[in-house]
Amino acid sequence: MLGICVLAGVVLAGVLFPVFGGVGVVVNKASDAVDSSSSQVLEGDAPAVTTIVDAAGNPIAWLYDQRRFEVPSDQISNYMKLAQVSIEDRRFASHKGVDWQGTLRALLTNTSSGEVQQGASTIDQQYVKNYLVFVAAQTDAQRREATETTISRKLREARMALTLDKQLSKDEILTRYLNLVPYGNGSYGVQDAARTYFGVDAKDLNLTQSAMLAGMVQSPSRLNPYINPDETTARRNEVLDAMASTDSITPQQAAEAKQQPLGILPKPNTLPRGCIAAGDRGFFCDYVLNYLNNAGFTDEQLKRGGYLIRTTLRPEIQDSVKRALTDTASPDLDGIAEVMNLIEPGKDAHKVVAMASSRTYGLDAAAHETVQPQPFTMVGDGAGSTFKIFTTAVAMEKGLGLDTTVQVPPFFAAQGMGHGGAAGCPADSYCVRNVGDYPPSMSLTQALATSPNTAFVKMLQDVGVDPTVDMAVRLGLRSYTKPGTSGVDDRSLAQIIKDENRGSFTLGPTPVDPLEMANVAATLAAGGTWCPPTPIEAVFDRDGKPVPVTQEACKQVLDPGLAHTLAVGLGEDHLPGGTSAGSAAAAGWTAPVSAKTGTTETYRSSAFLAFTQSIAGFSYVYNDGTDPGPICTSPLRSCAEGNVYGGTEPALAWYQAVGRILGDYPPPVLPPPDPQYVKGNASAVVPDVVGRTEAGATARLRGAGFQVKSVTVPSDKQKGNVVTVSPVGSAVPGSTITISISDGSRTPADDNGGDRGDRPTPRSEDRSNDRGDSGTGRGDEAD
Repeated sequence: MLGICVLAGVVLAGVLFPVFGGVGVVVNKASDAVDSSSSQVLEGDAPAVTTIVDAAGNPIAWLYDQRRFEVPSDQISNYMKLAQVSIEDRRFASHKGVDWQGTLRALLTNTSSGEVQQGASTIDQQYVKNYLVFVAAQTDAQRREATETTISRKLREARMALTLDKQLSKDEILTRYLNLVPYGNGSYGVQDAARTYFGVDAKDLNLTQSAMLAGMVQSPSRLNPYINPDETTARRNEVLDAMASTDSITPQQAAEAKQQPLGILPKPNTLPRGCIAAGDRGFFCDYVLNYLNNAGFTDEQLKRGGYLIRTTLRPEIQDSVKRALTDTASPDLDGIAEVMNLIEPGKDAHKVVAMASSRTYGLDAAAHETVQPQPFTMVGDGAGSTFKIFTTAVAMEKGLGLDTTVQVPPFFAAQGMGHGGAAGCPADSYCVRNVGDYPPSMSLTQALATSPNTAFVKMLQDVGVDPTVDMAVRLGLRSYTKPGTSGVDDRSLAQIIKDENRGSFTLGPTPVDPLEMANVAATLAAGGTWCPPTPIEAVFDRDGKPVPVTQEACKQVLDPGLAHTLAVGLGEDHLPGGTSAGSAAAAGWTAPVSAKTGTTETYRSSAFLAFTQSIAGFSYVYNDGTDPGPICTSPLRSCAEGNVYGGTEPALAWYQAVGRILGDYPPPVLPPPDPQYVKGNASAVVPDVVGRTEAGATARLRGAGFQVKSVTVPSDKQKGNVVTVSPVGSAVPGSTITISISDGSRTPADDNGGDRGDRPTPRSEDRSNDRGDSGTGRGDEAD
């Protein structure tokens, strides 16, 4: 008895008054631990589940280390509170954090029996211990320290429990305890436990359910009702008896409840963790995490913070996109994927409302599943002639009007733009030829709709590669500026294209990020305002308070008048003669839309970019296999020659997906064009010099700011005079004007030619070369 009293005195002294000697060292060690941990315990934040939801509030995914949903006291059943106190700490309401009476009683019992038969920890102390184990401890060593059987640990817990009881009410302590402790099967906290075992909320737990959960806290792994139902039932009944002995319930209630079965669900109702269970939303879920990481949220914060992340994903649009992709590209296609992103454009934000792939999001590679970020990373062999948008935007910015008549030679050699292209190409030139019957000239709008390669390669030569690459970056291709994206050295893709002065750039032969391409469409739809494509509507912390999300500011990157006029210029692609007319008709699309198709020369990828004032997007078919090859259409499949076009599956999927949800937005209309961009500025007007002498014509053209190239041609006109000018009407300011000088060798009878301006414009779509330095760049029919 003397030894027992001495030991009890040591415990009391250690808690209330540090002493010298060995006990003093122990207590000082405990005090140090208290100083470093007490504020954290008092703060009380435990790891909680972060929930990602769509725009309608439907869950997309859950992120967590510990599956816990904290609830306030009024959302916890009173039966649950009474059950936990009755079995764990019946003097909870009267002690001050440490039950000295219970401690001495347990000390006497355990010492006299020679083994631990009674515990003495209060709910306060248990809360401290569990907090140190499941929250504060970050390593195995720290977890071992938090559970070691030492006087130091018990003193530390007691000191912190006393402090806790001074700072918080009993109801706050009990609520924290119930929200913290584990209940087995990966469940933490009473709310998740109620859902896991019974499929109800904590506020709806009945007497028998509460008793079972309260009993499980003693040993959640051993008292697992799915593995050890008999022992779990016995423990539940022990809790019911304890409740009756504390007058929490009547003996009759206890007796009746003990006759009830456990009433658990057939299997634990657990939540999947992470994006892998998000189904066709998995790619979007990944983008959300990527976006938040870039905004400063760490993975650890997201898994422990208990945030509510409201996203911009609209379920009806997402479902429509997924359906369209599945209809045009089977998820089981070997080596072929189709992706699509849709964005709501705006001046303050570009909201990503749908993101999907024809592939199933998953880990089973044998079933053609993937978790690769296909819709938002640089993939494929290029977006083809959708890149002609960038060249056109630069030309119009420099003064070329939408009403311009562009020349469409059957063959064109762009000098100084790298050797390669069509057969017979001069040295240091990039050459393209059109296949199909194009008239020798057409309006810029017609050229955008029918896409002859020669016209746009010539335009690129006139405006320059550097500003065209810069325009692509301005409008949305920000990945092109990242170091190492060239695939050759540390240079960015943008820089190597500039350094090599690639004449093929306007034909889109380089990989693209499909989300960035969709954002190009959104930038034009928003009147030239670029914003980062955001998947986030709002983020709230565990207390429901908004959390700011840092993102790059929106910026006006293109004059609104130019953006509107270019949108009008892209407005005929879906009409008869346009490269996507067939797919538009097949989908029943009749509304105004601005669009551009593209296909790489080797048919390894094809694309469709389109937008209205309310919705913008990009659809992309590409070879995602380990051995990329040509793709054939109707149905999509790998083949030897290839014949897929942007106007086929990519356009059809876009028209189908958007067509089904078009009624959710105001009726589409093309924006009003800006007259200055329709006519072009004065410096774009090519003076009429036909009939003038070579010297006079050259002087006048140079005076207007153009470069001049002279060629001699057979003609019945006076020798030395200008016979024709190319281009006529208007041209990119500062570009080269070609004048044909008569050699006077012909007579009127010799001239039996005629122009081809009355020939019908074919429905055709270009195919660009798939490499940056060579290729035929032919324009082939896309019917």
